[in-house]
Amino acid sequence: MDEETAEVRVEKLHCQSCALKIEQGVKRLEGVSQVQLNFDTGQLLIHYDPAKLERSALVAAVKRAGYETAHEDQRGFWHDPELVLTALSGSLLTGGLAISLFSPDPILLWVAAKPLPLSAIFYLGSILAGGYYTLRRGWAAARARSLDIDFLVSLALLGAVGIGEFFEAASLAFLFSVAEILEDRAADRARVSLKKLMELAPDEARVRRDGREELLPVEEVGIGDLILVKPGERIGMDGVVKQGSSNVNQAPITGESLPVAKGEGDRVFAGTINIDGFLEIQVTTLAQHSTLAKIIRLVEEAEAEKAPTAQFVERFARYYTPAVVGVALAVAIVPPLFFAQAFTVWFLKAITLLVIACPCALVISTPVSVISAITGAARGGVLIKGGLYLENMGRVQAIAFDKTGTLTRGEPQATDVISLNDHSKEDVLRIAAALEQRSEHPLAEAIVRAAEELQLKLEENVGDFQALTGRGVRAKLNGQVYYVGKPALFESFLSPDQLKLGEVQINRLQEEGKTAVLVGNETELWGIIALADRPRPGAREAIQRIRELGLAPVMLTGDNERTARAIAQELGIADFRAELLPEEKVEEIKRLIGKYGTVAMVGDGVNDAPALAMATVGIAMGAAGTDAALETADIALMADDLAKLSYLIKLSRKARLVIRQNIWAAISIKFSLGAGVFPGLVTLALAVLIGDMGATLGVTGNALRLARVKWTEKRHSGSRTR
Repeated sequence: MDEETAEVRVEKLHCQSCALKIEQGVKRLEGVSQVQLNFDTGQLLIHYDPAKLERSALVAAVKRAGYETAHEDQRGFWHDPELVLTALSGSLLTGGLAISLFSPDPILLWVAAKPLPLSAIFYLGSILAGGYYTLRRGWAAARARSLDIDFLVSLALLGAVGIGEFFEAASLAFLFSVAEILEDRAADRARVSLKKLMELAPDEARVRRDGREELLPVEEVGIGDLILVKPGERIGMDGVVKQGSSNVNQAPITGESLPVAKGEGDRVFAGTINIDGFLEIQVTTLAQHSTLAKIIRLVEEAEAEKAPTAQFVERFARYYTPAVVGVALAVAIVPPLFFAQAFTVWFLKAITLLVIACPCALVISTPVSVISAITGAARGGVLIKGGLYLENMGRVQAIAFDKTGTLTRGEPQATDVISLNDHSKEDVLRIAAALEQRSEHPLAEAIVRAAEELQLKLEENVGDFQALTGRGVRAKLNGQVYYVGKPALFESFLSPDQLKLGEVQINRLQEEGKTAVLVGNETELWGIIALADRPRPGAREAIQRIRELGLAPVMLTGDNERTARAIAQELGIADFRAELLPEEKVEEIKRLIGKYGTVAMVGDGVNDAPALAMATVGIAMGAAGTDAALETADIALMADDLAKLSYLIKLSRKARLVIRQNIWAAISIKFSLGAGVFPGLVTLALAVLIGDMGATLGVTGNALRLARVKWTEKRHSGSRTR
């Protein structure tokens, strides 16, 4: 079967049970094989057979469940049919109340030997208008066997009408409809950050083809095309600058507050803003695979992943709601049947308990907090891959850092070349660069750069190249085997006399915080190349801020002990481990977890992948445009900015606090109102206003505070504050 996938944006989703009803309704259609609705984003994915089903039938199934689908010509607020019906319901309720209180209320007709006054006609009209969507959704819930709020309120409405309590039913229909509208607006506010993120990339790009310029949809722009971006315009595609220079605002991708200078050869991202120059950019990535598109996709997937707290709440709700419904049935039956109490009074109490029973506020308490935090963080240049990692980050007690490229710039430079055994400095550097030009290690690149700056001619006859993980490289030059690497590498084959030749120089270089790389063959040491990688600007302040937040910073590096100590002392890190192979870093992470319980690891997302995977939370630095880092890390800092770590820690801790506040507030409100029903303190109207609308709006509003957690940067003072 040749299936197609339809993507539909669903509106007016109030809680998780809404998603279940829609999924069940669409699944019943012939030709549909799979349905998934993400409540947090409103995205409905449907796999179906187009030979059996048209797309319009999918949209119709959503509407039959009582929900709307998004479309381009969005209607104005006052043209929303649900809002119009709610306003009509309120007007009819007010009219019926005025008739019953301030004027004669004539009997118009009799129904089942009961009088039906004029006010009752107004109330019934109010019930039909206010309860239209509720009853539709309640019927869909019944078919999906879901005890959600729409089903419970529908039962309450029909029950109240059945016993002749028209005013109570009309009040419930109107107030609940108002609550649904307000909750819909609140849920939309929780999703607004992701919507803004999705709106960042332009729909069109100015393309130069065959000497002509034309505006094309970005979907029609291919790899290799040249796009032109004027000052003030958004860059439409990922690419490399071929001509021109400008300052570019990269905040939508990296969260950097200051523009970044871009020139020929520099990489630029879709959605960023060209400030003051004209840029000619060669496209390197299709629109659907751009860095911004990946961020949006990963954020959507992150919001679909349920946090541990959300999973617990949903399990709790599965038992809580049926239990309260059972209590409501007992309240309606037991007092009238066994204690000769008035049926109407206790039936109303039961209806009130049914309304209170809905766990909407409880179930939504965690997802809206996660949505708010994750989307807010994404707009600030921090990509959190799911609620699990957000919660875990809030529990972290220690942070382990890779040194090279994380705490340091990751661009070491050759500072010293020392020759031994009568070889020249040029020969030492030439041999080392010939081997290292086949390696991708940052130290190797520094050695090759140094040789290029001196315009040394490198040997091309390199054979049997072998990378010795964590130690160096080996290769043949003109039939002779040479090695370039750590002192420990040479200890396995050089004589003690040869090793002593460089011992003093190696010790001196390491005490200066430099990395000593040895060059030689199987019989003698040719020389030593010293390389230095300086700490990132602001790294010391970032480490200090982490300590102030109560976390223990630890540095893990494959570099030698003395170099590691020099960098650690400069950054103010007391705990460090040096000369670690990749697998030994994993063991160190295990040791730290045993000591602290929860540990985050910050690295480049590629070389440190095993350690990142072992840590409670793996954090990749400078992930913008790096596919591997975006895919492997739990959290990605899009820019090379360690200051974002303190923001991330505060955000995750506040998210955990807000989630706990929301859960306990929702539970407390539900049980307090439930207890107040029996002595008559809580009416049906209060149950809707406080138990449903009030609780849901309360937890949503509390969660939205997470989107306002921001950080500011003070460039001149060198410090960052929240």
